[in-house]
Amino acid sequence: MQLNDRQDYDLAYMLKFENVAWYENGKVKILDRRIYPIRVEHVICKTYKDVAKSIKDMVTQSEGPYTAAAMGMVLAFYEAENLNNDELYYFMEKAAYELSHARPTTSEQMSGIVNGSLEVLKKCLDNNLERKKILDKLFEYAYNYVNNNYKKYSIIGRNLAKIIPDNGSIMTQCFAGTVVGTMLRECKKMNKNIKIYCAETRPYYQGARLTASVAKDMGFDVTVISDNMPAYTIKTKKIDLFTSASDVITMDGYIVNKVGTFQIALAAKYFNIPYYVTGTPDEKHKTIDSVTIEKRDPKLVLESLGQKITMDGVNGYYPAFDITPPDLCTGVVTDKGIFSPYNLKEYN
Repeated sequence: MQLNDRQDYDLAYMLKFENVAWYENGKVKILDRRIYPIRVEHVICKTYKDVAKSIKDMVTQSEGPYTAAAMGMVLAFYEAENLNNDELYYFMEKAAYELSHARPTTSEQMSGIVNGSLEVLKKCLDNNLERKKILDKLFEYAYNYVNNNYKKYSIIGRNLAKIIPDNGSIMTQCFAGTVVGTMLRECKKMNKNIKIYCAETRPYYQGARLTASVAKDMGFDVTVISDNMPAYTIKTKKIDLFTSASDVITMDGYIVNKVGTFQIALAAKYFNIPYYVTGTPDEKHKTIDSVTIEKRDPKLVLESLGQKITMDGVNGYYPAFDITPPDLCTGVVTDKGIFSPYNLKEYN
């Protein structure tokens, strides 16, 4: 196998490849980000359906589902390697669809990953490779996809680190995953001492448990605030910059990200601090009308880490994402530089 040099060096524990999602010996191991760092546990997936369920159930978030889907395709082949070629390809197509559509808002991006696995499989079958070699090729594709993604986000992290002032304070929303890790790694390289303020991001507390853990693990000063504190914190702690990742950036400049991003962007605009989103514009989403906002189980809003906190009969509402319009975004930080949200066609 041709595996490129690892790009997860000097990153926090939970960003190491084996601690995101990893195929080995007929299983995919996924770090359970729903409970980390309260407990460090892995979900062991024995079928690709287990992987799809883990993605749907939020076992992994941020960049994690993409890694899990790539590794899930390797597992799918392992499950079906004794089928004849026609049956095998049909099985893998079915796996690709289920893995990529485990969560609706990101299905277009996920499809690109699993379709890449299908292309590798087709080429291997056309060349009559033995099944063991095909398995190796599919793992090689999954590994190199993950590694190249980290490499890409290392560039994004560097571009973001450049605009953060030394001794500055930044606010984050939810868990930007690889971008947070690579941005902090680049700040270290630049000898920039920064403080991070993380909105907790209910109901899964990704900001409190994940972003704050990565920052702490990498040696940075990090403070968690509850989701109703961003505006007051921006004012009193003199925040210099707000940044978030993105689940989708449409070509007309709208940002789909963890619900709560829009309200922090509004506060940032009011206090005249910049909001930089990280990611890449998605050609599959020409306009915001093409995006489906996922609605998750409302009972999760009525709980805190599995403990019910409301009276019986109280209703909940849980949109997983919200939409931030381009006029609230200072710039889109990509691997090719920083672009105006009004001119994303320049990215390509």
